[in-house]
Formats: sequence, structure tokens, C-alpha cells
Amino acid sequence: MSVKRSPFGTLSTGDEISLYTLNAGDFSASWNEYGATWTSFLMPDFRGFKDDILLGFPTLDGYARGPNPYFGATIGRYANRIGGSRFILGDKKYALYANNGLNHLHGGRRGFDKRLWKTEASTLDGDPALRFSRRSLDGEEGYPGSIDVAVTVTLSASGRLSLDYEALPEADTPLNLTNHAYFNLGGEGSGLILGHRVRLDCGSYLEVNKDLIPLAGLPMKVEGTAFDFQREKAIGADIEAAGGGYDHCFVISGSVAGVRTFAEVREPGSCRSMKVSTDLPAVQFYTGNSIPDVQGKGCSRYVRHS
Repeated sequence: MSVKRSPFGTLSTGDEISLYTLNAGDFSASWNEYGATWTSFLMPDFRGFKDDILLGFPTLDGYARGPNPYFGATIGRYANRIGGSRFILGDKKYALYANNGLNHLHGGRRGFDKRLWKTEASTLDGDPALRFSRRSLDGEEGYPGSIDVAVTVTLSASGRLSLDYEALPEADTPLNLTNHAYFNLGGEGSGLILGHRVRLDCGSYLEVNKDLIPLAGLPMKVEGTAFDFQREKAIGADIEAAGGGYDHCFVISGSVAGVRTFAEVREPGSCRSMKVSTDLPAVQFYTGNSIPDVQGKGCSRYVRHS
């Protein structure tokens, strides 16, 4: 059980960025303080061979200077899209930076993913931990009110990685925090994820328009559609009927009462599996439809559905 700190690179501003690696049992996870970014997650397969199951870059340059589709980044103030880059809060209209056509995506031109976070290493209940924090000022990317935000990362010897978010705003403001990790349980660079088998305890989903903005109206039932993952199936089984990829909000079945497991992913070749739990009512299921042809870690090349 340990946290190791090492140099990761230097930003154009001159700020030196560190890489923090949490080690627990057979697992290790690395993060850096630029964007509070999750850069790697090493775990064994059924033979005991370890692979990094997170897509990403080997150095800071990939995250700070290259074409980066938010690999492993902490997203804020608002994950996903805000249609028309505007919203109304109370009796006031707010305009946001449009960085996705006419829409606002993942916090704008310089969201939380492109900010330097204060980082503290510690232990929680014996597990290695990191706490990232920053203050987002009133007007940042068009959002009202200053807000203090933090995310605490812990890793257990059983391979449980927990992300706990907290925020203290000084005024009403939209807020939707997440981590934008891209997983490939076969190991990053091992190919496409279409053979991964997924179960989602989600009985409905939100339809979207051509810009992937959810449509008004009630959620759609998944039964009899390409969106039904209530029984485990391969991601690629019905993906063409879903428009060539999933990038939709799925509503978790049952009442919202504490943290509960809602998803399981299994990769047959390595026998690796992952369970995901939350105390929130819905989850965005995304299959890497817009990953550019980009050089990743080592000799890895990432493409659509990697």
C-alpha cells in the first residue's frame, strides 16, 4: 500500500506536473494533477499477467498539447453537452463557450480537464489515496458563482477504485462532475471493445438528436431495442442498429437509495471484469465512437471503438 510521486512533464506555463501512482495488492492506478487525470490502471488477467486497461498517453504532452479526447480527465463544471451553449437559472440567461458546434461540451474551451489541481497524497482506512482540489471562479467559462471542488481517489487491494466528489458553491450553478476514463479490459492497444460483454441494470434511456442532445419527453423503454443490456450481451451485437455507437444516458432501474451496482463489463479473452456502482439516477454509456486515430501509450494506436 503506497503512493509514489514522480515527474511527468512541464506545461508551457512552466508549471511542473507530477505523476502519482497508487499501489494496492495486485493493482496500481496513476494520476496526474493536470486535469486531475487518471492516466493508467494496471490489473492482472486470469493468468496473473498485468495490463494497463486505460487508454491514454505516455507523457504530459499528449494530454496538454495533442488531440486529446478527454482521456481520463476530470470533467467540469458540466459533463456532457449543454444544447445551444446557454441555460436559464432563475430569471437570468447565461451564455457558455461553444466548443462542440453550437453546443457546450465538458465544461467548455478550458474546463476542469485543462486546469491545474492542487494534489495531496494520504491514506484512507489503510488504502492509498489522493485528493485533488481547485477553486473555480465566478464567470469561469460563463458559469455563475465561485465554487470549491474536490475529488478523492482511493484504491483497495481488492481492485476497488473509488471516486468521491464534493463541491461547495457560493451561488446556484449547474454542476455535473465525472471522470472521462476510456476502458479496454483486454488491455489498452489490444484492439476494439466490441467483444466486451455488458450488463446494464437500466430499463430505459434518453433519445438524442443529431447533436447528441437528449430530446424532451419521457425516457424510452429498452425492451426490444438495441439499447437493451438488461441481460449481458456483446457491445457490438446491436451497435449498428444503435447508429454505429452508444453515447446515451441510461436510467438506472429501481429507487435511488444509496450506492448500488448497476453495471458489469466482462472481457472474455482475459477474463477481466469490472463492476460499476453509483448513488446517482443515470449513467452515460459511451463506446468510444469519436476516438481519433491517435498514438497512445507505447506502440499503441487508438481508433474508433478502441
